[in-house]
Amino acid sequence: MAARSAAPAAGPSPRAAVADPRRWFVLAVICCAYLMVGLDLTVMNLALPDAQKDLGFTDADRQWIVTAYALPFGSLLLFCGRLSDLIGRKRAFVVGLAGFAIASAVGGAASDFETLVTARAAQGAFAALLSPACLSLLATTFTDPKERGKAFGVFGGVVAAGGGLGLIVGGALTSGLDWRWCMYVNLVFAVAGLIGGMVLLTRQPRTGAQMDVPGVVAASGGMFAVVFGFSNAEDGWSRISTWGFLAVGGVLLIAFAFWQTRAAHPLLPPRVVADRNRGGAYLTVLFVGAGFFSLLLFLVFYMQNILGYSAIVSGCALLPTVVCTILATGVGGTKLVPRFGPRPMIPSGLLVTALGLAWLTRIDVDSTYAADLLGPLALIGAGMGLIYSAVLNTGTSGVAPQDAGVASACVSAGQQVGGALGTALLNTIAATAATGWLDGNVQGRPSLEQLNLAAVHSYSTVFWWCAAILTSGAAVTALLLRSGPLPTPTNTPPANTSPDNTPPVDASPDKASPDDAVEGPSEQAEAERV
Repeated sequence: MAARSAAPAAGPSPRAAVADPRRWFVLAVICCAYLMVGLDLTVMNLALPDAQKDLGFTDADRQWIVTAYALPFGSLLLFCGRLSDLIGRKRAFVVGLAGFAIASAVGGAASDFETLVTARAAQGAFAALLSPACLSLLATTFTDPKERGKAFGVFGGVVAAGGGLGLIVGGALTSGLDWRWCMYVNLVFAVAGLIGGMVLLTRQPRTGAQMDVPGVVAASGGMFAVVFGFSNAEDGWSRISTWGFLAVGGVLLIAFAFWQTRAAHPLLPPRVVADRNRGGAYLTVLFVGAGFFSLLLFLVFYMQNILGYSAIVSGCALLPTVVCTILATGVGGTKLVPRFGPRPMIPSGLLVTALGLAWLTRIDVDSTYAADLLGPLALIGAGMGLIYSAVLNTGTSGVAPQDAGVASACVSAGQQVGGALGTALLNTIAATAATGWLDGNVQGRPSLEQLNLAAVHSYSTVFWWCAAILTSGAAVTALLLRSGPLPTPTNTPPANTSPDNTPPVDASPDKASPDDAVEGPSEQAEAERV
């Protein structure tokens, strides 16, 4: 006991030794890079009509501008997450950022539909590399619980507000300049991120781990088939291009899960997703992707087609959501999550967002912004802020540094799959609701007013379903998440680590696996606490 009590006096703590004075600048660089990825999820939505007119592609081809980005993004996330663990997070960050910038420049200069679609696909592929690199850099740079809460609060605000900001930026650029600037604007973020990354990030040693090739094939193929199948659901669920790809994707993902329990070097180690807190975080982003990010599409349709808002006015109408999201993530990440943990934050955030969506169902053809939209949008933003103040921190909490990339990829993968599922499901629900309203209220050919009433009914129905999805998510996560603050990391890196806090690992085959050497104490401490 005497030796144990005297130990702290021997010198500075390991955490103090590795605290990088530039870590807050690193956070700014990470947020800048990820904001670019978040913007591109929605920035092209408002630019599609102008791009279609300029390049002359058909309505049927228009969906491919969005799908071409989502397919590689969703299908390559797990592979790229593990790749960032293998080649180093700085290298993955720089390559992903540079590749995304080049693809954006090519897309902005596109003279035909094929070039634009190819550029969007390249953007999605490099976003799949950049996204987990950003989150894993954040997770390994900030290990002190208080600083980690602040950092993830800031980053969570960027992630949650990215979709809304994309609509604002897209509307402003399309109305004020040209649709091509929705692609060129990425160069501003990329240049700033590349300069900051090259100056502030330090290359860390490789971990010596190996790539699970069968796992990569099964996971990437399964995710591709699932996202592609849901993307085709707009043409009908009975088409083989819909259910066929969904079935193939389901089989491949089941095979992937089976293989991960037997692989010597699994792509997604079961210990990453088996933890209750991390598993709850991954399910949360799945519910949010289905219930919130799909909502933005229908909300823009309502404001433009029914209320007659322009692209830039529709984008600016979402400012209350963005502002409330940023404020709530700041307060939640710095004050509430470190004290109470994720269990009260995530379910309550889902319920608050669901209440905002239920409030939004009161819309009509003659609704006004101040009376019918402002309150629900602010409430939705506050709920999303509570969610994202905790979910990203929780999704990477307690993992070994060499698993941080794939754990981060799970967060983004859940959001991508949830968004694809939600968009496909809600499109079908909206179409069915509109048809049902017309069949029950119209005799003969409907007038324009009746068509608008049918559309508003379909939007209200969609909002009710979104609220139900998020309420279900609140119930599931309340049961799954643990009570109390997140466990303090026990695998504190030694003092000679690089600024991204990744320790050098001896890859000699005679030594113990780095997974076993680092991950065990954290999981054991977590189990003892429970």
